[in-house]
Amino acid sequence: MWQKVFSGVLLSLVAQACLADDWPQWMGPRRDNIWRETGILSKFPAGGPRVLWSSELAGGYSGPAVAGGRVYITDYVTADNVKVDNFDRKEYSGTERVLCLEEGTGKLLWKHEYPVQYSISYPAGPRCTPVVEDNRVYTLGAEGHLFCFNTDTGKIVWSKDLKKEYSTTAPLWGYAAHPLIDGDNLLTLAGGTGSHIVAFNKLDGSEVWKSSTSTAQGQGYSPPTIITHGGVRQLLLLRPDAVSSVDPSTGKEYWSLPYEASNGSIIMSPVVFENYLYVAGYSNKSLLIELDPTKPAAKEVWRDRQNVICPVNVQPFLIGSTLYGFDQKGVLRALSLPEGKRLWETSDAIGKRPAGSETAFLVQHEDRFIMFNELGELVLATLTPEGYTEIDRAKVIEPSNFAFGREVVWSMPAFANKHAYIRNDNRIICVDLAAE
Repeated sequence: MWQKVFSGVLLSLVAQACLADDWPQWMGPRRDNIWRETGILSKFPAGGPRVLWSSELAGGYSGPAVAGGRVYITDYVTADNVKVDNFDRKEYSGTERVLCLEEGTGKLLWKHEYPVQYSISYPAGPRCTPVVEDNRVYTLGAEGHLFCFNTDTGKIVWSKDLKKEYSTTAPLWGYAAHPLIDGDNLLTLAGGTGSHIVAFNKLDGSEVWKSSTSTAQGQGYSPPTIITHGGVRQLLLLRPDAVSSVDPSTGKEYWSLPYEASNGSIIMSPVVFENYLYVAGYSNKSLLIELDPTKPAAKEVWRDRQNVICPVNVQPFLIGSTLYGFDQKGVLRALSLPEGKRLWETSDAIGKRPAGSETAFLVQHEDRFIMFNELGELVLATLTPEGYTEIDRAKVIEPSNFAFGREVVWSMPAFANKHAYIRNDNRIICVDLAAE
């Protein structure tokens, strides 16, 4: 009998442990901005959630990745003033770092650092969230330094200098498209002639294929996205001059439609709703595409509608036929697809600030959203086709950079093991979000 009781307790503990979830890449385990853990608070305690630890950090927009009891984050150490609010390509000298921290304490376990000269706008630091798989972590710096490290030792497994290898330059706002692991390959935007996107063997870094029919300059910023539609897997790309679909195993193009956002500001990943695909960017550039359900083909439905969602910083979120997201105007909107009808908009998640592009990152948890806004606040709210309803908010970290004449923190948190991992340009903190 005691053996049965012990077995039952053990199974219960295992089941509870399985509810925990790592956050090993941008937008989480399934790259969909959904946090699936249970036992998360529904309101903040008086005085806000507890900060369990804090570790020093330098500048950057990259979010943390959390996996296997470790936190991975990148930053940029420099004596230059890189907290500048402009679109200039001035030169700055400093050191990019990859840091591995102990998840429970924030203690530094290992780091790798290398000198980098920046010539990008908003030069505070790296943009891309690390990607963790098994005993490897992949990082991409703002000037195109791509690394694969051993997670235990920090030893370099392989590395690439994308600018040098593909004879290109960094985009205006730096390399910002988060790499994607697909089977045996690591997919990343590279740039250069015939190499808009490159597939590397994830184990040894050898080039598997490269693909581009683009004649436009630059890489864009939209992360590679894979869907299954029309009977095949399709790798969706927002190139500087088109939306295209390629075979993710070979790079061969399936279809392409012309599209160009101002200043190459093509940032969001495409959103798929039934047989429709939605993309948008600056300035008020939008495109709805109808996908053929029987083969990899597509056609334009409408473009450049007013009062839709044109993101400049934050990935929008689709529930049913309603798309929620922050428009370049700096307001949170709800958009009905496929007709493109604006249902509502609000500035309540952040408040009215000087000049637009206000930002809050959206992560769904059960029946509500956890937002992290540019003021350094966590916000709990529900989003429905009828409107925005705030539940609670708490300030957890200070804005430490500048954009459009105001102080901001523009870095997406990670959510894992009932915690939020949040950084600014001075530190990274671990915030307790467990229900009491």
